Amino acid sequence: MRIGVIGTGRIGTIHARTLSRHRDVGSLILTDADASRAQELAHRLGETAAPGVEEIFRWGVDAVVITTATSAHAELIGRAARSGLPVFCEKPIALDLPGTLSAIGEVEAAGTVLQMGFQRRFDTGYGGAREAVRSGRLGRLHTVRALTSDQAPPPAGWLPLSGGLYRDTLIHDFDVLRWVTGREVVDVYAAGSDAGPAMFREAGDVDTGAALLTLDGGTLATLTGARLNGAGYDVRMELAGELDQIVVGLDDRTPIASTEPTGPPAADRPWTGFLERFGPAYEAELNAFVEVVRGERPNPCDGREALQALRVAEACELSRRERRPVRLAEIAGGAAARAFA
Repeated sequence: MRIGVIGTGRIGTIHARTLSRHRDVGSLILTDADASRAQELAHRLGETAAPGVEEIFRWGVDAVVITTATSAHAELIGRAARSGLPVFCEKPIALDLPGTLSAIGEVEAAGTVLQMGFQRRFDTGYGGAREAVRSGRLGRLHTVRALTSDQAPPPAGWLPLSGGLYRDTLIHDFDVLRWVTGREVVDVYAAGSDAGPAMFREAGDVDTGAALLTLDGGTLATLTGARLNGAGYDVRMELAGELDQIVVGLDDRTPIASTEPTGPPAADRPWTGFLERFGPAYEAELNAFVEVVRGERPNPCDGREALQALRVAEACELSRRERRPVRLAEIAGGAAARAFA
């Protein structure tokens, strides 16, 4: 199998390393807007660098992995679909609903595969939570509490391109909330604060956000996100039911300290970022993509899943701006998501 990797930045480098050592992948073709970066990575991995995207498709590959800037995702997904190639793409498909719907439509029309990079679905802890909920161990699920806190904010230049806290960061929580619970979001009420570093205000973004979500089974979920959490990188999900309560992301590296006399001590080596915390999950999702391409398993996270997560993010952003509850029915794309299902 020959795979083209478009984009060799941080996550592209990790994905290329995973694929380069995969027993079912014979070779890679790497390309990047920074040609020297692609060439350097190709040299380190013993793979081939291409001058640009055109060569990826002209030289011939069996699948494509897209890890470019978000603005290029939808166009590249469409290009791969028209070429009959299966695609793995880092989230999101696009930063808006029209671009997302257009790309999904091209994939559906071509009958090809689009697997989205929501890596938390491949994390052992979230998988255990899903099993606990689906098995009935928790009883009726009444409350979910989730959070994502970055130790340090992204570069200032990235913020205007990111889509904002809800679309860029908390979209992972929106996706995994649906995946773990098996429920859809009915309405949201969101708020945000830009009281932190000035670069967030200058980008029209917030550095801290919170949302209250009502799920279609009556479960209430609270989600919080923060861009500057000095204790470390913190990603957790608590699920409380009438019979039991569990937590994802609580281990000896969770950056939190108890004030109770008999509580656990602070972590000696707190998590520093998502690449470290979710390293095994990133590898697992690429292994799954190879299996999908080989026809050995169904697609674990297709475009319509990404669409639903984006719709929740759009609802939260609208709620934050207008300071009101927003029903998901107000957000475009619901009928399309049902049609794709």
